[in-house]
Amino acid sequence: MASSPALPDFHLCLDSADLDALRTCLPHPLVHAVTTNPTLLRRAGLRQADVPRLVETLLGLRVRQVQVQVTHVQTEEMLREAEGLVALADPGRLVVKIPATREGLAAGAELARRGVPVTFTAVWEPEQALFAAMLGAAYAAPYLGRMQDAGLDGLARIAHMQAQLTGSAAPTRLLVASLRSRQACLDVIALGARAITIPPALFAELVDHEPTRAAERVFLADAQDDPAR
Repeated sequence: MASSPALPDFHLCLDSADLDALRTCLPHPLVHAVTTNPTLLRRAGLRQADVPRLVETLLGLRVRQVQVQVTHVQTEEMLREAEGLVALADPGRLVVKIPATREGLAAGAELARRGVPVTFTAVWEPEQALFAAMLGAAYAAPYLGRMQDAGLDGLARIAHMQAQLTGSAAPTRLLVASLRSRQACLDVIALGARAITIPPALFAELVDHEPTRAAERVFLADAQDDPAR
């Protein structure tokens, strides 16, 4: 008997801490995770003390994972903070985000060794993505829009990173962030990236297409005109 084809191995995440905006998208089976960071918390009017309730609420909206970033810069302090974050959810459901600094790489390596999923964030250079794979991270997160703002060829850099990860056969995914348009999402997907995180407003652009809605309206109208009804 022929085996069933594998489903696409892709993670679509929402990048926000604004519960009102997130609830316009959730719950939905397309969404794998919600990614947050201190800047997103501040924009949503939240403090670090609000993180436990935020995580609880998001898991209640049936996302598979929530990503929360540490707020310390020394390795041991990152590890202590990460222990508290991981305790907020069942194993594997809280992903610890750590900037890909020298100290952060050391902390992330120890967490990965313990079986804690880690995202190395603020990844700008190809070697940082390689190091993330070497250290067993679940994700490495480059910022496409910010690279382009800095005058860099962000797509070329991300293509380089993705080629490295593909060649290494590591399970580490590029989680491309700072995506500001539907076309940017399609561009990084075409490069082979296995995860993206987008603002909630972009979710509608990816899943709500007017030609499809128009066809649906025609089908419904024709169904109403069916003399057998």
